[in-house]
Amino acid sequence: METELSKKLGVEHAIFGFTPFPAVAAAITRAGGFGVLGAVRYTAPDDLKRDLDWMQAHTDGKPYGLDVVMPAKKAVDGIGEADIEAMIPAGHRAFVRDVLAKHHVPELAEGEASGWRITGWMEQVARSQLDVAFDYPVKLLANALGSPPADVIARAHDHGILVAALAGSAKHARRHAEAGIDVVVAQGYEAGGHTGDIATMVLVPEIVEAVAPLPVLAAGGIGSGEQIAAGLVLGAQGAWLGSLWLTTTEADLHSRALTEKLLAAGSGDTVRSRALTGKPARQLRTEWTDAWDDPDGPGALPMPLQGLLVAEAVSRIQKYEVQPLLGTPVGQIVGRMNVERSVQAVFDELTSGFERAIDRINRIAGRVREA
Repeated sequence: METELSKKLGVEHAIFGFTPFPAVAAAITRAGGFGVLGAVRYTAPDDLKRDLDWMQAHTDGKPYGLDVVMPAKKAVDGIGEADIEAMIPAGHRAFVRDVLAKHHVPELAEGEASGWRITGWMEQVARSQLDVAFDYPVKLLANALGSPPADVIARAHDHGILVAALAGSAKHARRHAEAGIDVVVAQGYEAGGHTGDIATMVLVPEIVEAVAPLPVLAAGGIGSGEQIAAGLVLGAQGAWLGSLWLTTTEADLHSRALTEKLLAAGSGDTVRSRALTGKPARQLRTEWTDAWDDPDGPGALPMPLQGLLVAEAVSRIQKYEVQPLLGTPVGQIVGRMNVERSVQAVFDELTSGFERAIDRINRIAGRVREA
């Protein structure tokens, strides 16, 4: 499963695995793919340094990447987190309290801090992550929300690091190319997390054509080797997979109840909602997302206000495993994620499925004689 891009990065298979879990990212890299560690959860630089040290020790000298979140448009600029929190309307805070009270969600223990803070959506936090990351042999820097600032791209290139950016339309992809991006991730509507309105099958060839000769990765709704083959046939130089790794044995969701919900969910059990971050993000549909999407409610705030508003609530929901409200970003491929397996087992299935797809194409094309 080699392409020009995978050869350039020194990986055996053109499978790029995004995950917030270092153990999963390292296992993807060891399996012959390219593990990409999501940095958004690291609000303290020392925590990111600790996990990058661990990655270095557990990737057998093979390459890996880092994914940061630097919004293309700033909701606020030049002020600190406390000042941003002060901008959250009282009515929205009351709405959160009411939803939690309706479902009898316990308070955190006195003095217990929220374990989930999306301050990583703020540019200054992402920059502090990069200050750490550039001390490591990261081979790819990906940005989930538009092109990174020009100085970040230049700094990455100075370190010999390729820069990737996710795009949900050909228009966005062209902007990335103009900004000096090296790789465009064409992320379709089916994907988990922040995503646009165009399906992967339509989006990938549009972006391939729009940014040629830049390499493109196909993303969104991909969870089998056959789907990876389809992406390559459409012109992509690899596949970017995220949701599929959530139910691997190496993943650390800290919630058995959440794992069970993912294993039981079908492909129709997700929704694009602004409930988590303020931007449309595909996630499990829950009574929490329903409440925020209700037209009679206050509606979600822009990023990063929404993430700061719901941080403690999400921590409480996760800690006490409140089933009706418990969710996570995940793509429509969740319908295939019905059994827990190791990363290596998932990889073996992806590669064998890819081989089956290529054999099928060859037979259709008359290149292989029927037995």
